[in-house]
Amino acid sequence: MAPVAKGTSRDRGFRRVLAGGMAGAVLEWYDFAIYGILAATVLGPLFFPGSDGTVKLLLALATQGLGFVARPLGGVLFGHLGDRFGRKPMLVVTFLLLGASTAAIGLLPTYGQIGIWATVSLLVLRLIQGFALGGEFGAAVLLVSEHGEAKRRGFWASWPQAGAPAGTVLATVLVSLLIFFLPDAQFDSWGWRLAFLFAIPLLIIGFWIRRGVEESPVFLAARAKAERTAVNPETPVAHGSSIAAALVNPRAVLTGVGVRLGENVAFYLYTIFVIAYGTQTLDFGRGEIILAVTFGSILQFIGMLGGGAWSDRVGRRVAMIVPAVGLAIWAPIFFWLMHFESLPLLYLGVCVGTLLHGMLGGPEAAFIAELFPTSHRYAGASLVFQGSSIIAGAPAPLIAVWLNDRYGVGSVVAYLLITIAVTLTALVLSRETKGVDLSTIR
Repeated sequence: MAPVAKGTSRDRGFRRVLAGGMAGAVLEWYDFAIYGILAATVLGPLFFPGSDGTVKLLLALATQGLGFVARPLGGVLFGHLGDRFGRKPMLVVTFLLLGASTAAIGLLPTYGQIGIWATVSLLVLRLIQGFALGGEFGAAVLLVSEHGEAKRRGFWASWPQAGAPAGTVLATVLVSLLIFFLPDAQFDSWGWRLAFLFAIPLLIIGFWIRRGVEESPVFLAARAKAERTAVNPETPVAHGSSIAAALVNPRAVLTGVGVRLGENVAFYLYTIFVIAYGTQTLDFGRGEIILAVTFGSILQFIGMLGGGAWSDRVGRRVAMIVPAVGLAIWAPIFFWLMHFESLPLLYLGVCVGTLLHGMLGGPEAAFIAELFPTSHRYAGASLVFQGSSIIAGAPAPLIAVWLNDRYGVGSVVAYLLITIAVTLTALVLSRETKGVDLSTIR
């Protein structure tokens, strides 16, 4: 694909594609960070009363994981539709569903007000969020990947990927401000709602950006070719189910899921479990540890962009193997540092861990897009992103809390090391994808 010339209409269109991809990714991860932070602090007593502290925490985190259950369903539906009718329509629909359901959580009555229906409503909204997320992220990553030039695809595709730490920073900053300005009783009573309602302005801004995004040129070219060769000129790019097409040769899907396994677990341990562990097991204050995660997320953001750019120089595999090994080495050091209950050591542990995670996650977006042909790239990428999320991301905080409660923090370290080993194995066995022409992948 030819480079994008600065100042041209195509350059302006690409900038809007990039902004649209980032807007959705930020809202997506803002939602999950907000829920994870509040699940580890206030949502348990409000929606799951009558249990001891650990059980309330486990139930609240399990509800967070429930959002992941619907993600593969959304990935299957929107992935198939996106391969047939285009990436842009799915980008808009999923974004609206995501923003509306996030804001609705901020309006829910609590268990003390309407009983079990409060819990049921929370579960339903988490399922809607997960369903929308299942199709949202794949569309954002693919639009940027299919618009950008091949030689810098790793860097450009890392921007939607970097929406995770950007959304986490936004979430932790907002919660930190609410905790700082509101007394604990007010925050626990109604202040937490403001964090969810903040999704409304994000939704308005993001929807305005995404409405003006241009369809993927790679998809349009593939559709034009299909129309020229098809008996029926209305035949879309993908014939039949693009999900089935992606699963006919499962190696690409399994490779992508394997690569994301350790990365997913590392993300949730360093941003969600660390909050629960630091406040429940150790003696860190809620605001202290949330601020540490905020600084760590800034470094994570930088690491993702840097990792994506580095992968354009040395290749996707090397750019991911190096930080994956670093995460394996750092895991026991991180928890050892936390036990000193020192704020500087907490910051050091979180920031190094999130930086390494960012460097691992940055090249993933381009790598996964480069595994699949255009006819089922959306479906294949969605299977990878959402399949790995439900296997690794959804249960990660829950498993970590249970392991720590039952066997101690050493078992949490072992859990992370095992998943990182899977990631390294998948990378070693994979092919290099840097610089491939997305329109010619078969």
